[in-house]
Amino acid sequence: MSRKNKMVILTGPTAVGKTALSIALAKKINGEIISADSMQVYRYMDIGSAKITKEQMQDIPHYLVDVLMPEEEFNVCRFKEMAEKALHVIYERGHIPIIVGGTGFYIQALLYDIDFSKEEDHSPVRTRLEREAKEKGMENLHAYLCRIDPASAKEIHPNNKKRIIRALEFYELNGYPISEHNQREREKDAAYANCYFVLNDNRELLYQKIDERVDAMLTQGLVKEVQNLKDMGYHKNMVSMQGLGYKEILEYLNGECTLEDAVYKIKRDTRHFAKRQLTWFRRERNVIWIDKPSFEYDDQKILEFMVSKIHAL
Repeated sequence: MSRKNKMVILTGPTAVGKTALSIALAKKINGEIISADSMQVYRYMDIGSAKITKEQMQDIPHYLVDVLMPEEEFNVCRFKEMAEKALHVIYERGHIPIIVGGTGFYIQALLYDIDFSKEEDHSPVRTRLEREAKEKGMENLHAYLCRIDPASAKEIHPNNKKRIIRALEFYELNGYPISEHNQREREKDAAYANCYFVLNDNRELLYQKIDERVDAMLTQGLVKEVQNLKDMGYHKNMVSMQGLGYKEILEYLNGECTLEDAVYKIKRDTRHFAKRQLTWFRRERNVIWIDKPSFEYDDQKILEFMVSKIHAL
């Protein structure tokens, strides 16, 4: 048995059914749950983030849920710092942490103990790049990235200002591409004895569940939730309000599109997001895929399989 602390990861695309399975698993293995979700961390953002409710938690301790205000920035550095504090508490209690959520980069950072200390300060380089983005546009910055780091340019969407600036800043501060750095980090040994489960379903069913979830969010009052956030002074330039479901409804409330168009965009972009999540997890090492059709959609069989793998750690 490994002398490293045990960690269980339960991830997969959005709407695949991670929440219910994580609760059942926590009960079986004396686990506590750390959310690796970029939106459930925010208060007042319950419906659009499909945030787990107190009732759904069934007295299982949860961390990084409903703890930040929407004006606060939540990024991989902040996640890692908060998650490590939660890990300390869980290990002190002799329990097993279960990292649950679909943000692969957050999971990777925690599992491989990636060091972001050099990236935390707001450097003069970043300030200049942000000014250039405003003055010359993102196309110009993306073209620069294509020249100095083609691998990152291929992976980062031309409109993803935050990631493009981060990649360019890294190159200018370190003298080599961030894609090289990321590749080296991916090759590191895990800092924890782990079972890295990826829950998956066939694509048509997954897309159907995504559409149904979006319809349910609207019934539950997503438009009212976003209106309340708007009334509280939260706007589209905030990281939190860029979340799927929030930015589209905000566009509708600002008169930039119809509700029908907003809903269409949420469903389409959520499907694209699920596809990107699966691409990320396929690239990760030592993951244990759980394809729901292979288990005949029997949660008990899935649970038994997971527990057997965890006990073998």
